[in-house]
Amino acid sequence: MSTPLSTHILTQAIESLAEKDSLKGLFHEHRDGFPLPSGTMLEEIVQLARSILFPGYYGNSSVNMQTIRYRIGVDVERLHQLLCQQIMAGLCFAEDHHDCPSTNKEVKQQAEVIATQLIARLPTIRRILATDIVAAYNGDPAATTTAEVIACYPVIKALTIYRVAHELALLGVPLIPRMLTEMAHSETGIDIHPDATIGSYFTIDHGTGVVIGATCIIGDNVKLYQGVTLGAKSFPLDEQGNPIKGIARHPILEDGVIVYANATILGRITIGKGCVVGANTWVMEDMAPETIKNNQYIYHKK
Repeated sequence: MSTPLSTHILTQAIESLAEKDSLKGLFHEHRDGFPLPSGTMLEEIVQLARSILFPGYYGNSSVNMQTIRYRIGVDVERLHQLLCQQIMAGLCFAEDHHDCPSTNKEVKQQAEVIATQLIARLPTIRRILATDIVAAYNGDPAATTTAEVIACYPVIKALTIYRVAHELALLGVPLIPRMLTEMAHSETGIDIHPDATIGSYFTIDHGTGVVIGATCIIGDNVKLYQGVTLGAKSFPLDEQGNPIKGIARHPILEDGVIVYANATILGRITIGKGCVVGANTWVMEDMAPETIKNNQYIYHKK
């Protein structure tokens, strides 16, 4: 049983924790009747997306060409259901409630439209991921088959979720895309912001420690190695001293760029077509196409 002293201490702690001033910026007052984002449901969304995009590698092990239409149909139906719920939760969790429709029914309808649009984009997502698999396989002499790449390589696991999350971000869904890519980050060590733009035939060798910022633009046939950071410099501040949001602050990597391990590329600079950035190199200025840079030299390819 609690003693009078412990009861008093607990009561004081509760009063302090519930004090309005202590909650400023740390409390989300949710609207009655609207769902909250669910980590458990998002994990199921990840697994369903992988099983739909790569049947036989994830999900039901008994799938074959005679049953694939049925299996994909079942998975798509469940995915659509979960997406409707979690997109609705994201729309209603957004801080600016003025952007959120006023009634539960309106939000539900908006979420269903977005979920349907996302499902319609899955064939395109699969086609792009197929190019990423080719890039990972061709870029790694240790890869024995593309099946090994799909089943084992962290870059494909991270890119699968990034490419789904990116489409959700393009469709205007708040919060949920970032939650999905952070789940991939936790699983693989690869941190890709869902707002980043990444072309086809993209790969990251090994993967761990890679950071790709929100306003990055990456072309086709780009290869990164572990530990690469595509980041921003110090943020410009407004008159009140707060960081200015929404500006392009991360690098542009044009087609065919290779960035070796632990290189750091910062700011809104352009790494030209066919460039090579050496390992452990800092880059904070534009690189002309077809040039090579390491910590000591920058020169044109022969």
